[in-house]
Amino acid sequence: MEPLSKLFELCQRMPPALILLLVVATIFFGSILFYVALFIVAPIPRKPLSSEKTFRSILSNGRISDAEQLPCWQDKYNTRQEEALRNAINCDKGSGVEDPEVFISLVVPAYNEEERLDVMLTEAVDYLRSVYGNANGKSSQANGSLERTTNRKKKVSNGGVSPSNTSTAPAATGWEVLVVSDGSTDKTIETALRFARNLDAESTPAIRVVALQENRGKGGAVTHGMRHVRGQYAIFADADGASRFEDLGKLLKACKTIEDEDGRGVAVGSRAHLVGSEAVVKRSFLRNLLMHSFHLLLRLLTPPATAAIRDTQCGFKLFSRPSLPYIVPYMHSEGWIFDVEMLMLAESAGIPVAEVPIGWKEVKGSKLNVLWDSLGMAWGLAVLRAAWGVGVYRRY
Repeated sequence: MEPLSKLFELCQRMPPALILLLVVATIFFGSILFYVALFIVAPIPRKPLSSEKTFRSILSNGRISDAEQLPCWQDKYNTRQEEALRNAINCDKGSGVEDPEVFISLVVPAYNEEERLDVMLTEAVDYLRSVYGNANGKSSQANGSLERTTNRKKKVSNGGVSPSNTSTAPAATGWEVLVVSDGSTDKTIETALRFARNLDAESTPAIRVVALQENRGKGGAVTHGMRHVRGQYAIFADADGASRFEDLGKLLKACKTIEDEDGRGVAVGSRAHLVGSEAVVKRSFLRNLLMHSFHLLLRLLTPPATAAIRDTQCGFKLFSRPSLPYIVPYMHSEGWIFDVEMLMLAESAGIPVAEVPIGWKEVKGSKLNVLWDSLGMAWGLAVLRAAWGVGVYRRY
């Protein structure tokens, strides 16, 4: 206690102006140190390799195709944005996305999922074929409600006018599935291709398999797939098949209901209504404790609209195509917390988000380490929120 008393006496003898200067200097240099430390620990995703921007599928003769180039709306979007910045032109984000080629794109992130992938793909493709017809759109039922769109103009922030991403092209039909193997070391790729080979001739080419050379994490695999979707709507779904895929119809209906005048909307599947159900009650005390603790942390660290979503982590989320340029190019998180960043980006861009209750079941084989991954998610959330808050991450 004696050193503290001496320090207190010293402070009493110091001029108030000097004390104020020391406090200001401490805050200033502390802020700089915090920013530098955050800049170091905040994740910055690596750029995709050229081989990762290709896909393989099954040819009509049953053979595996050579690597083909994936269409990438984001590359074209980035080029357009960079050109606008060089020319000091206000570039409307929504007009940077080309017209869709299919109605629904499904992205399936898969890391060592040879045992569970076939069941999930079977459920998904059966539903897509029954509701949306073949991959080329024949015998389509639901997507016929997407009417032919027309050109319209909208205001941009500098008061000018820019055309939106809508066009006079016919409504997109059909579907596609992008299986993104996240550096798998088992037979995930072979399983996906074998599944495609067993489909009918019209559906087989719709299964595209993308191989990431190194594991990036679920968020990295989802983001990579979302860069290459051709659909008017894009959904990602976990490879374990825990989410009831037929609830895609509920998400699509909700998304269409809330879309703004530019066609932007996000619908997220939710398991919040299952809290208290047998599937959740049977979980261990530790898992339920960590789940509730994480939800509390979310409410404290995320902005209001994101904090209001009761289940941010469900691996079943749908995006309209015009919403993608406001979210996907700005993603940084590649781990389990990526869902939260997507929702925060949607909120900051003013994109409407709907939370939709879906069917869900517990599936064995989860790669989630309850304790360590929960701690990692808490750390990731704190870093994510701070990085966006102080400007380490920013939109350009």
